[in-house]
Amino acid sequence: MIDKEREATYQRLQSQGEELVLAVQDTTTFNFSRHEHTQGLGVLEDNKTLGFFAHTSLAVSTNGVPIGLLDQQVWSRPYNPHSRRKVNGHQALPITEKESMKWIQGLRNSVGSQQTWRTVTICDREADIYELFQEADNLGAGFIIRAVRDRKLESDLGLKASLLQLPCERQFTFNLERHDEQAARQATVELRYTTLTLQPPQNRNVLNTAFPLTPLVVHVIEVLEKTPPEGVTALHWVLLTNLLTANVEDAQRWVRFYSYRWLVERFHFVLKTGGCHFEDSQLRTFEALTRFLALCSTVAWRILWMTYQARQTPDTPCTVVLTDPEWQALSAYMTNSPNPFAEPPSLRQAIRWIGQLGGFIGRKHDGEPGVKVLWRGWLSFQSIFSAWLIFHPLPDVGNV
Repeated sequence: MIDKEREATYQRLQSQGEELVLAVQDTTTFNFSRHEHTQGLGVLEDNKTLGFFAHTSLAVSTNGVPIGLLDQQVWSRPYNPHSRRKVNGHQALPITEKESMKWIQGLRNSVGSQQTWRTVTICDREADIYELFQEADNLGAGFIIRAVRDRKLESDLGLKASLLQLPCERQFTFNLERHDEQAARQATVELRYTTLTLQPPQNRNVLNTAFPLTPLVVHVIEVLEKTPPEGVTALHWVLLTNLLTANVEDAQRWVRFYSYRWLVERFHFVLKTGGCHFEDSQLRTFEALTRFLALCSTVAWRILWMTYQARQTPDTPCTVVLTDPEWQALSAYMTNSPNPFAEPPSLRQAIRWIGQLGGFIGRKHDGEPGVKVLWRGWLSFQSIFSAWLIFHPLPDVGNV
């Protein structure tokens, strides 16, 4: 199913004329510890909890609107009785034999051969992997990845020491979405950036004979919050990118792009507690669960798409996300009329109607509907739409 979804995403990107597309990658786990008899499950990070992993690449516009799925890899990790005895034992393995290969595969599967746009992969600290930088360079793709390692440079200084020598280029304030236990807030940060040449990790070419590594020129952007609110962890990002960073405006733009990484976390939220409740599935095999996950993922990204497209372009006709029969059924039901509107309502109006079906009140201080209430509203709307089709059947498009 992912191949079909990827092609549909490519078609949307083509029709929208995108020149730069963000491929936001992240991994999540699905906990099935209460399903002891489900066949084919593996263990999670603790090497005992039953479940499996999924790694998703979500296409996001440069305005922060999810556009579709580009890739999804699923796997189960076998129980390892020697896991505690081999601390960092994975470092002796080539990248092709590690789970870290998921990042490279996600990038490869996001870059199509006939694309008219450039793909920029966005990843968190787990993807601070030299082979990923190298593969993006080989494919002509971009990357913005949060650094966690102190990289060796062409100069005698390491990455962290080089950052200490940089002056602050700009202070600016931007919005941070809710994360873990921290509420959404604004952060005022200092911005620094420079251009450095990374050296490949020592002995890595010995391990990766089929994956040769070379020195790479990258742009490094540091975002540092000096005075966070009381009780809040200060924001500190060190971002590595191969996107041209000629001035402070470029650097600030790449920071904004990286901030969209949290959208894939919202995607996982919809899959779990925000709508699909995928972990409550009673399917009895790993294969059945992965097929169901593909179906849930298609619905989850559409809910995200509707949510953020309505906030980005509220006044456009709702036909950007709803078919003609869908908006006609919605407008007739919400206005208690047998006849739909003559023209499609705005996207903001349609999304608010769907939100109302899910419990959204729409008071002045309520803001716009979120993914959870839209999920409930979308489920209610399916019954309304099914009834509408009984009295307004779709035209027969089959062979005569």
